[in-house]
Amino acid sequence: MEKAITKEILRKVRRIEVRTRRMVDNSLAGSYHSVFKGQGMNFDEVREYVPGDEIRSIDWNVTARTGVPHVKKFTEERELTIMLMIDISGSGGFGSGDQSKREMMAELGSVLAFSAVRNNDKVGLILFSDFVELFIPPDKGRKHILRVIREILFFQPKNKGTNISEALNFVNRVAKRKCVTFLLSDFCLPGDFDDSLAALRPKLLVTGRRHDLITVSVTDPREQELPDVGHITLEDAETGEQLVLNTADPQTRQAYANLALDRTERFAHTVRSAGLDLLQLSTDRPYIMPLMGFFKARERRMGR
Repeated sequence: MEKAITKEILRKVRRIEVRTRRMVDNSLAGSYHSVFKGQGMNFDEVREYVPGDEIRSIDWNVTARTGVPHVKKFTEERELTIMLMIDISGSGGFGSGDQSKREMMAELGSVLAFSAVRNNDKVGLILFSDFVELFIPPDKGRKHILRVIREILFFQPKNKGTNISEALNFVNRVAKRKCVTFLLSDFCLPGDFDDSLAALRPKLLVTGRRHDLITVSVTDPREQELPDVGHITLEDAETGEQLVLNTADPQTRQAYANLALDRTERFAHTVRSAGLDLLQLSTDRPYIMPLMGFFKARERRMGR
């Protein structure tokens, strides 16, 4: 039985490897490579000074030895560390269509992992609910990437709650060097929304200063608008709390949509006011074009 399960997992990992690798090869190969800055500068060579060179780049030892001014030349360090932070709390299991929010986050995480390995970058993984449930330190290579993808797809969380702040505290502790950090979540914040959002903002600011933090919000259309289907019971996947609504009432549907839109806009404002990038995705639409558009917009903003 266990061998059969293992074989099925391997088959599923292989299928997603083939599908996401095709996406990377056909659509993202160039975009990913050009959009992220390296972690620093590597010494390349010493050459003679020419007018216009920075005075502070002069190599005084070589200049003294040769009697001719020389400057140090540097090249950008291309190797990056990519940290995937993926929310595996209970709310991610919801999906009104063919794909749940967690399934979309898992596939997107796999695409980013394969993009990174194509660029010879290291990839690390943090899976979190209301605590960090799994951490895989950054590394390279196909074997490592396949392990990362296997855990993204099949890890079974112990808890249902959400604590994004604790996950951000964790990445700041374990990542000693600056890394490109993708935070994938539905951002269904616990308790009072305003209080939770206010508490999250300083954590986003701190992590954004230490790392290149990119927030990716994955939602489902039924979280934004209710269908007209009469009385329904909504249940919080993380707390079990239930609420009965009469969706036949237009005012009820409108109030629900207004509340959802207000929260979406306030969350986006909080993220962007912290100086962070935000990619917003929905389970009813393919993610590959928005992801490419995000990369291209970021590349233009960086002047590359």
